[in-house]
Amino acid sequence: MKTPYKNIYNVLKLNRFIVLTLIIGTTLTCMSSVLFVIKLHKDTMGSAFVVNTDGSVIPLKLVSQMENLEVEALAHLELFHTYFYHIDASNYEKHLEKALWLGNSSVDALYRQKKADGVYNRLLQYSLVQKVISIESKVNIQSESYGFETITVFEINRGSITDTYQLTTTGNLIHVDRNFPNNTHGLLIANFFENTLRKIEDYENREE
Repeated sequence: MKTPYKNIYNVLKLNRFIVLTLIIGTTLTCMSSVLFVIKLHKDTMGSAFVVNTDGSVIPLKLVSQMENLEVEALAHLELFHTYFYHIDASNYEKHLEKALWLGNSSVDALYRQKKADGVYNRLLQYSLVQKVISIESKVNIQSESYGFETITVFEINRGSITDTYQLTTTGNLIHVDRNFPNNTHGLLIANFFENTLRKIEDYENREE
Protein backbone atom coordinates (compact mmCIF):
# COMPACT_ATOMS: atom_id res chain seq x y z
CA MET A 1 0.00 0.00 0.00
CA LYS A 2 1.45 3.40 -1.02
CA THR A 3 1.85 6.25 1.51
CA PRO A 4 -0.29 9.19 0.38
CA TYR A 5 1.66 12.41 -0.24
CA LYS A 6 0.67 15.45 1.80
CA ASN A 7 -0.75 18.40 -0.03
CA ILE A 8 2.23 20.60 -0.97
CA TYR A 9 0.24 23.78 -0.24
CA ASN A 10 -0.54 22.63 3.28
CA VAL A 11 3.15 21.91 3.87
CA LEU A 12 4.16 25.37 2.61
CA LYS A 13 1.52 27.05 4.78
CA LEU A 14 2.79 25.19 7.82
CA ASN A 15 6.39 26.14 7.06
CA ARG A 16 5.44 29.79 6.54
CA PHE A 17 3.52 29.81 9.82
CA ILE A 18 6.53 28.36 11.66
CA VAL A 19 8.91 30.88 10.04
CA LEU A 20 6.64 33.85 10.84
CA THR A 21 6.22 32.63 14.41
CA LEU A 22 9.99 32.38 14.83
CA ILE A 23 10.54 35.84 13.33
CA ILE A 24 7.92 37.44 15.55
CA GLY A 25 9.24 35.64 18.62
CA THR A 26 12.82 36.65 17.85
CA THR A 27 11.80 40.27 17.25
CA LEU A 28 9.90 40.43 20.53
CA THR A 29 12.85 38.87 22.36
CA CYS A 30 15.28 41.40 20.85
CA MET A 31 13.01 44.33 21.70
CA SER A 32 12.60 43.07 25.26
CA SER A 33 16.37 42.69 25.60
CA VAL A 34 16.99 46.24 24.31
CA LEU A 35 14.40 47.70 26.70
CA PHE A 36 15.91 45.72 29.57
CA VAL A 37 19.42 46.99 28.77
CA ILE A 38 18.17 50.59 28.55
CA LYS A 39 16.41 50.27 31.90
CA LEU A 40 19.46 48.63 33.44
CA HIS A 41 21.67 51.45 32.10
CA LYS A 42 19.39 54.11 33.57
CA ASP A 43 19.32 52.33 36.92
CA THR A 44 23.09 51.99 36.88
CA MET A 45 23.59 55.66 36.01
CA GLY A 46 21.27 56.58 38.86
CA SER A 47 23.32 54.62 41.37
CA ALA A 48 26.94 54.24 42.33
CA PHE A 49 28.45 51.47 44.37
CA VAL A 50 31.24 51.42 46.90
CA VAL A 51 32.73 48.53 48.81
CA ASN A 52 32.47 48.85 52.56
CA THR A 53 35.27 47.83 54.90
CA ASP A 54 33.51 44.53 55.57
CA GLY A 55 33.32 43.74 51.84
CA SER A 56 29.65 44.55 51.38
CA VAL A 57 28.49 46.62 48.41
CA ILE A 58 26.72 49.86 49.31
CA PRO A 59 24.57 51.61 46.69
CA LEU A 60 24.76 55.39 46.55
CA LYS A 61 22.23 57.38 44.57
CA LEU A 62 23.70 59.70 41.95
CA VAL A 63 21.35 62.42 43.19
CA SER A 64 22.93 62.21 46.61
CA GLN A 65 26.36 62.39 45.02
CA MET A 66 25.39 65.56 43.16
CA GLU A 67 24.01 67.08 46.33
CA ASN A 68 27.21 66.22 48.20
CA LEU A 69 29.29 67.64 45.36
CA GLU A 70 27.40 70.93 45.47
CA VAL A 71 27.85 71.18 49.24
CA GLU A 72 31.57 70.46 48.97
CA ALA A 73 31.99 72.90 46.07
CA LEU A 74 30.28 75.70 47.98
CA ALA A 75 32.31 74.92 51.09
CA HIS A 76 35.52 74.90 49.04
CA LEU A 77 34.72 78.30 47.52
CA GLU A 78 33.82 79.80 50.88
CA LEU A 79 37.02 78.49 52.42
CA PHE A 80 39.17 79.82 49.59
CA HIS A 81 37.61 83.28 49.50
CA THR A 82 37.88 83.54 53.27
CA TYR A 83 41.58 82.68 53.22
CA PHE A 84 42.35 84.86 50.20
CA TYR A 85 40.47 87.99 51.20
CA HIS A 86 40.08 87.86 55.00
CA ILE A 87 43.57 89.12 55.84
CA ASP A 88 45.43 91.51 58.07
CA ALA A 89 49.05 92.17 58.99
CA SER A 90 49.15 89.30 61.48
CA ASN A 91 47.59 86.48 59.44
CA TYR A 92 47.95 87.25 55.73
CA GLU A 93 50.95 84.99 55.11
CA LYS A 94 49.31 81.99 56.77
CA HIS A 95 45.95 82.62 55.11
CA LEU A 96 47.42 83.10 51.63
CA GLU A 97 49.51 79.93 51.97
CA LYS A 98 46.34 77.97 52.74
CA ALA A 99 44.45 79.67 49.89
CA LEU A 100 47.13 78.71 47.35
CA TRP A 101 46.52 75.03 48.12
CA LEU A 102 42.93 75.43 46.95
CA GLY A 103 43.64 76.86 43.48
CA ASN A 104 45.89 76.26 40.51
CA SER A 105 48.35 78.53 38.73
CA SER A 106 45.64 81.11 37.98
CA VAL A 107 45.30 81.78 41.70
CA ASP A 108 49.07 81.86 42.14
CA ALA A 109 49.37 84.33 39.23
CA LEU A 110 46.81 86.65 40.84
CA TYR A 111 48.60 86.42 44.17
CA ARG A 112 51.93 87.31 42.54
CA GLN A 113 50.32 90.22 40.70
CA LYS A 114 48.86 91.60 43.94
CA LYS A 115 52.23 91.17 45.62
CA ALA A 116 53.99 93.00 42.80
CA ASP A 117 51.42 95.81 43.01
CA GLY A 118 52.25 96.30 46.68
CA VAL A 119 48.89 95.16 48.07
CA TYR A 120 50.41 93.22 50.95
CA ASN A 121 53.08 95.84 51.65
CA ARG A 122 50.34 98.43 52.15
CA LEU A 123 48.59 95.98 54.44
CA LEU A 124 51.69 95.94 56.65
CA GLN A 125 52.59 99.60 56.26
CA TYR A 126 49.20 100.97 57.25
CA SER A 127 48.07 98.09 59.51
CA LEU A 128 44.99 97.53 57.36
CA VAL A 129 42.37 94.98 58.31
CA GLN A 130 40.47 93.38 55.42
CA LYS A 131 37.48 91.50 56.82
CA VAL A 132 35.10 89.30 54.82
CA ILE A 133 31.45 90.00 55.62
CA SER A 134 29.65 87.55 53.34
CA ILE A 135 30.34 85.02 50.59
CA GLU A 136 27.67 83.84 48.15
CA SER A 137 28.49 81.37 45.39
CA LYS A 138 26.67 79.75 42.49
CA VAL A 139 28.07 76.54 40.98
CA ASN A 140 27.07 74.65 37.85
CA ILE A 141 27.69 71.00 38.73
CA GLN A 142 26.16 69.47 35.59
CA SER A 143 29.52 68.71 34.02
CA GLU A 144 33.18 69.05 34.96
CA SER A 145 34.86 71.50 35.03
CA TYR A 146 32.25 73.18 37.22
CA GLY A 147 31.79 76.87 36.50
CA PHE A 148 31.18 79.18 39.45
CA GLU A 149 30.52 82.78 40.30
CA THR A 150 31.15 84.14 43.80
CA ILE A 151 30.17 87.48 45.29
CA THR A 152 32.32 88.42 48.27
CA VAL A 153 31.53 91.42 50.42
CA PHE A 154 34.42 92.63 52.54
CA GLU A 155 35.40 95.75 54.44
CA ILE A 156 38.77 97.45 54.80
CA ASN A 157 39.41 99.10 58.11
CA ARG A 158 41.86 101.99 57.89
CA GLY A 159 41.63 103.00 61.52
CA SER A 160 38.99 105.70 61.69
CA ILE A 161 37.66 104.89 58.22
CA THR A 162 35.99 101.66 57.12
CA ASP A 163 35.06 101.09 53.47
CA THR A 164 32.93 98.21 52.19
CA TYR A 165 33.43 96.55 48.79
CA GLN A 166 31.69 93.93 46.70
CA LEU A 167 33.90 91.68 44.59
CA THR A 168 32.66 89.28 41.90
CA THR A 169 34.97 86.41 40.99
CA THR A 170 34.56 83.58 38.48
CA GLY A 171 36.34 80.38 37.57
CA ASN A 172 36.02 76.61 37.41
CA LEU A 173 36.35 73.75 39.85
CA ILE A 174 38.12 70.53 38.92
CA HIS A 175 38.60 67.29 40.85
CA VAL A 176 41.96 66.46 42.40
CA ASP A 177 43.08 64.00 45.06
CA ARG A 178 42.08 64.96 48.56
CA ASN A 179 44.92 66.24 50.68
CA PHE A 180 44.33 66.55 54.41
CA PRO A 181 44.55 69.15 55.84
CA ASN A 182 45.53 71.26 52.83
CA ASN A 183 42.68 70.36 50.45
CA THR A 184 40.04 68.29 52.19
CA HIS A 185 37.34 68.71 49.51
CA GLY A 186 39.42 67.31 46.65
CA LEU A 187 38.63 70.31 44.41
CA LEU A 188 40.87 72.87 42.75
CA ILE A 189 39.98 76.36 41.53
CA ALA A 190 41.04 77.00 37.93
CA ASN A 191 40.72 79.98 35.57
CA PHE A 192 40.24 82.24 38.58
CA PHE A 193 39.46 85.84 37.72
CA GLU A 194 38.42 88.96 39.61
CA ASN A 195 35.65 90.37 37.42
CA THR A 196 34.29 93.44 39.16
CA LEU A 197 35.03 95.38 42.32
CA ARG A 198 32.79 98.17 43.50
CA LYS A 199 32.49 100.21 46.64
CA ILE A 200 29.24 99.89 48.59
CA GLU A 201 27.87 102.96 50.31
CA ASP A 202 25.85 102.63 53.55
CA TYR A 203 26.20 98.83 53.59
CA GLU A 204 24.98 98.49 57.18
CA ASN A 205 21.84 100.54 56.47
CA ARG A 206 21.10 98.44 53.39
CA GLU A 207 21.38 95.23 55.42
CA GLU A 208 18.82 96.50 57.90
